[in-house]
Amino acid sequence: MLPKIKFCKGVIFMKIELFTFCDFAQENGGKLTIVGTFDTIISRNFPCVHPQLSVVIRLRFDLWEFSNHSFRIETRDLDGEMSMETITGNVEVKGVGNATAVSHLVFTISNIHFNSSGVVNFVLYIDDKELNSIPLYIRKG
Repeated sequence: MLPKIKFCKGVIFMKIELFTFCDFAQENGGKLTIVGTFDTIISRNFPCVHPQLSVVIRLRFDLWEFSNHSFRIETRDLDGEMSMETITGNVEVKGVGNATAVSHLVFTISNIHFNSSGVVNFVLYIDDKELNSIPLYIRKG
């Protein structure tokens, strides 16, 4: 006998298939192009400005999660301080006849300022629930 599945309102079952930084990213017809993924920026001098990076997220939603979802990405340093403006928006998840659907979030951030070396965590929230974070290491080199 198969177990019964309980669906809990407000519980997110979606999966994060990809969450990365890269030099360039774009979505075209549902396909992602990602060039030069990394997690470290090296600068000779501080303060410094990194000219551009992209943040790419691929989310997979189950059938019962097809709807509109809010998201936000916050950045925090090791002291818990916000290091840049929060990215917010909504993603409409629609099925195309499959039991799951993917949604891509692709952001390009230009001229990011870093005052010193350290770590900046990019934290992903879906429907106001913290789901995951990835570190961006800033090093002197």
